[in-house]
Amino acid sequence: MLNEPSVIALNTQSGEVLATGREAWQMIGRTPGYIVAVRPLRGGAITDYDITEKMIRLLLARVGVTRFNRPRVLICVPSAITEVERRAVIEAAKRAGATEAQLIGQPMAAAIGAGLPIDEPIGNMVIDIGGGTSETAVISLGGIVALEAIRVGSFDVDAAIQNYVRREYGIAVGERTAEEIKMAIGSADPTPDEVHAACDEVVSSIVESVIKCLSKAPPELSQDFLINGLTLVGGGGLLRGLDRRLERETSVPVRLVDTPLEAVVLGAGHCIEHYEALKVMFMGALR
Repeated sequence: MLNEPSVIALNTQSGEVLATGREAWQMIGRTPGYIVAVRPLRGGAITDYDITEKMIRLLLARVGVTRFNRPRVLICVPSAITEVERRAVIEAAKRAGATEAQLIGQPMAAAIGAGLPIDEPIGNMVIDIGGGTSETAVISLGGIVALEAIRVGSFDVDAAIQNYVRREYGIAVGERTAEEIKMAIGSADPTPDEVHAACDEVVSSIVESVIKCLSKAPPELSQDFLINGLTLVGGGGLLRGLDRRLERETSVPVRLVDTPLEAVVLGAGHCIEHYEALKVMFMGALR
């Protein structure tokens, strides 16, 4: 129904919300001092509770929710989220207008959205590279068998590009420009260009986490990976050459899904549509 960046622009003097999503993203680095365009979520966790609540409230309003039709809400969160972070997400959703808030781990939602046979007794490995987190999970019989999660993602690639340009050329580029550079010429695979060198440290940590998860997987499931391969999802998975590098360094086939940006939310939508059957996969709401 909508697909926009998790950004909100505020007037710090009045507290008024000026814009959300793509419109707010365009304001980053271009506003006067009293207007701030911020991401209320960093590293998969809430950095500003009040702003997060405002953003959720606005998102609900944009899809037609009013105070008279309070919805049941399912939110995708990092699997390694702490109890405190879980509570903050749930309370923010409820204060924003949800009648009930449930959480599901992003790798599980991604696997569902990618159409993997997660209920069968075979090993499914999904690699979900988001903005603030990268998670690799082995899923079998509807549960996570092995997990490796790091608070590193595609936003860190943007920051690495910013730091590289500043260090090598003495030029400061903004967050938006760094993302544009990444999308245009960024690469995870060894190439002669400078942008690969700028991204390499972040990419290496993501690859290392995938290898660690593979080492945690039960031997009985390893054969399934060799046959079916690993499934790559998330916006970070679109970094040029990342699937090839993962395949080379793990010696396991890697498949980038057709809709990597939407896999997690499509999985969440499937869970909402089959709520009673799939609610066993939820992390459980704190009441």
